[in-house]
Amino acid sequence: MFLKKITLLKEQVPSYHQYPFSIPSIKSLDELEINVPITFLVGENGSGKSTLLEAVADKCEFNTAGGGRNNYYDTDASDAALGDFIRLSWMPKVTNGFFLRAESFHQFASHVDEVGARAAYGGQSLHAQSHGESFLSLFVNRFKGNAIYLLDEPEAALSPQRQLSFLKIMYELAAEKNSQFIIASHSPILLGCPGAEIFSFDHGKIQKTAYEDTDHYQITKYFLQHREKFLHDILSSEEENT
Repeated sequence: MFLKKITLLKEQVPSYHQYPFSIPSIKSLDELEINVPITFLVGENGSGKSTLLEAVADKCEFNTAGGGRNNYYDTDASDAALGDFIRLSWMPKVTNGFFLRAESFHQFASHVDEVGARAAYGGQSLHAQSHGESFLSLFVNRFKGNAIYLLDEPEAALSPQRQLSFLKIMYELAAEKNSQFIIASHSPILLGCPGAEIFSFDHGKIQKTAYEDTDHYQITKYFLQHREKFLHDILSSEEENT
């Protein structure tokens, strides 16, 4: 465990009427305590989970377009507007790690080719692999331990089977290699990782929630158990609204 607490510096916030401080979950944030090596951030799109994750990456001095401290490129980098207004509490401080943004991974793969660093990713261009293969290549070759990994929707390119493969990699790194993960995710598979804590950004505040209480679990479970009724209800409702 490295990162123990994220604190919003409320006395420095210029206005709660401007983004990102106008996001309800960010506005209500005081301190977020992190107690386990694997932490998930969940919530609807726009709920603030990625905004907070990018701010943490910025404070860690990772490239907010994706990468670590030594990956210098500007394409599609986020301005991480919240980064100047949070404080990270460490025990101990760690400088190794990686920030993954699924939406800009293509640019990161190009950066790897441009600097001639293919050897660090299995010896093959990430572009020469499928999207899912390139993600797994990153996880297998770049994630080594004694580091903090900040991942924004890592499941985006992964099939269910490969999500399970990544879950195993993550679990073993956390258990055996002194690694910490903070992950924004919509995946009911990844969220089921044993020992992980989940924080929901819905309903205007950040609060710890049980796996079985997440929408991801409940909606997926209901869909699998009542697929025909679920689809009938949704599609009938859509027809009535057209």
